Amino acid sequence: MACEEYCFETRLLHNKHKMDAATGAVSVPIQHASTFHQFDIDQFGKFDYARSLNPTREALEDVISELEGGVKGFAFSSGMAAISTAFLLLSAGDHVVITEDVYGGTYRMITQVLTRFGIEHTFIDMTDLDQVKHAIKPNTKAFYVETPSNPLLKVTDIQAVSQLAKEVNALTFVDNTILTPALQKPLELGADVVLHSATKFLSGHSDVVAGLAVVKDEGLAGRLAFLQNSFGAVLGVQDAWLVLRGLKTLHVRLDQSQKSAFTIAQFLQSQPLVEKVYYPGFENHPQYDILQSQANGAGAVLSFELADEAAVRSFVSNVKIPVFAVSLGAVESILSYPAKMSHAAMPQAEREKRGIKNSLLRLSVGLENSDDLMKDFSQALEQINQKRLVFERGE
Repeated sequence: MACEEYCFETRLLHNKHKMDAATGAVSVPIQHASTFHQFDIDQFGKFDYARSLNPTREALEDVISELEGGVKGFAFSSGMAAISTAFLLLSAGDHVVITEDVYGGTYRMITQVLTRFGIEHTFIDMTDLDQVKHAIKPNTKAFYVETPSNPLLKVTDIQAVSQLAKEVNALTFVDNTILTPALQKPLELGADVVLHSATKFLSGHSDVVAGLAVVKDEGLAGRLAFLQNSFGAVLGVQDAWLVLRGLKTLHVRLDQSQKSAFTIAQFLQSQPLVEKVYYPGFENHPQYDILQSQANGAGAVLSFELADEAAVRSFVSNVKIPVFAVSLGAVESILSYPAKMSHAAMPQAEREKRGIKNSLLRLSVGLENSDDLMKDFSQALEQINQKRLVFERGE
């Protein structure tokens, strides 16, 4: 497929920060300075205090802005810092329409923090545009879209929701953590703010906590820059450098992990002990066509249900290769238990209402050999089967 100028994987490496202009170094310099000397009392230089701007952080902000097709990028100390700062664009009395099976940290921010400041919210199944329309109120000022959603991998029509938002003069926020700009460009589909936990696929090595935001409007960029500086939850320079390094291999990492994810999702779907597999790359996924129209792939994250919590406990205790941990998007496969990890902040009744059961596991597929992973899962599933047989025999 022909690309305008350079293709995505080339632009990951060849951008305006491919080398240091002063020295020719092919790695962005890490500038640890917290403050910068000013040579004129009336006219300060571009850099004055590192919370406001730092050369290393600026390089990351420039790169993510280019990759997402925006006008300005912003780097924060975590994904939740990026999300929280974006929510500061709202004011008391405003209303947010939000994806119902959203990440637990976002749920906590919406329900326990924003409500204290008089910001209302409505959780809905955003795959149903009728629900989106009916959730709109006179004071609706933002639509928060997580697509594919975490952990049920539902796909929301970004273009359709963005159009509804424009009709009521509201902003559209899109969490693009799972697919990244390698596979999905929300700003090109009408979104106003794209958000990332850069801890995940963008950095990709389980060694940094970071958040990013990108906007496509200069006026909105000015507002978010003011909030970034005022709130101050900025990314440190060492972490900014780690994300920049991780970005260089994003394409090859995600490409390989996505191929393995599809293979493993098919394998799990064929297993009698697996009740259900959630993966938007399947043609029978309810929003498969929407995904095909707005993304270049289904990503490397899937979820699956076993019979019950006891089966989950057995599987987790017997599986050997994946890390059993919080997070996703790393070079190693990460197996997570949403009920007690990513969505622990969501009460059980709310989780179950959204279909996030205690029998659900989420898998972020890494770079291991997929055959090795499937063999590992097979033996872990066999352990569940053996325990059942023992129980049925009354031994």
